[in-house]
Amino acid sequence: MAKVGLIGGSVTGKLLENAEVVKLNTPYGEMSSPIELGKIGGQEVAVLYRHGKEHKIPPHKINFRANIYGLKEVGVERIIGVSAVGSLQKDIEPGAIALPDQFFDYTKGRDYTFFDGPEVVHISMADPFCPELLDTFHKSLIDLRIKSKKGGTYVCIEGPRFSTRSESKFFRGVGDIIGMTLVPEINLAREKEMCYLTLATVTDYDVWADIPVNSKEVIRVMKENEENIKKVLTNAIPRISAGRTCKCGLHLKEAGL
Repeated sequence: MAKVGLIGGSVTGKLLENAEVVKLNTPYGEMSSPIELGKIGGQEVAVLYRHGKEHKIPPHKINFRANIYGLKEVGVERIIGVSAVGSLQKDIEPGAIALPDQFFDYTKGRDYTFFDGPEVVHISMADPFCPELLDTFHKSLIDLRIKSKKGGTYVCIEGPRFSTRSESKFFRGVGDIIGMTLVPEINLAREKEMCYLTLATVTDYDVWADIPVNSKEVIRVMKENEENIKKVLTNAIPRISAGRTCKCGLHLKEAGL
């Protein structure tokens, strides 16, 4: 059992001490990967590889419901989602780590809820990210002197393609960073009354800028950012309080359940 869950790539699993692999069956099918359970700084942590351990699952094919269901089954109450994003604003530079507090959903065909009927739930997403986790990780980034941005809007697109220049310019009017994996991961976490935080590593300026984005450049900057991700996770996870004082565990009750 682990109260903290990490969803991300291979860098997250490298931090685990004494890891063991847990394979689960879910009502929603196969998870992206088995869950790895271990410790980071003395804290029990569950790691899930969002795109599979070999990174073979594209964003629009991720089984988000199975992933969130499985993490809940092993006791996770708080999720830190690690992802690569593009920047929509000049002051959020490649190499920075962004901690958004809002999102704009521009996805098109995903499974967004556990409540497909006959039970219907309209859950509030007014303030989608956990304020406790935001503060904890922001303090760590400051202490570590890592270039960061607290607050702002994550625009989530369907993928797997990148935006056109026209789309990118449009998204600049509504958001600060852009990626493909936040939704419905964050929606489903809220339906399971789990805290959620995005640790977004900025890899590029998207195509509103002069240089078109390409996968090789994204991978190059992401690898450069790996050491910073390791540092902030190792520093921040032990700081996460044992008990929750946020309202993230009350959202179903507030939705009438």
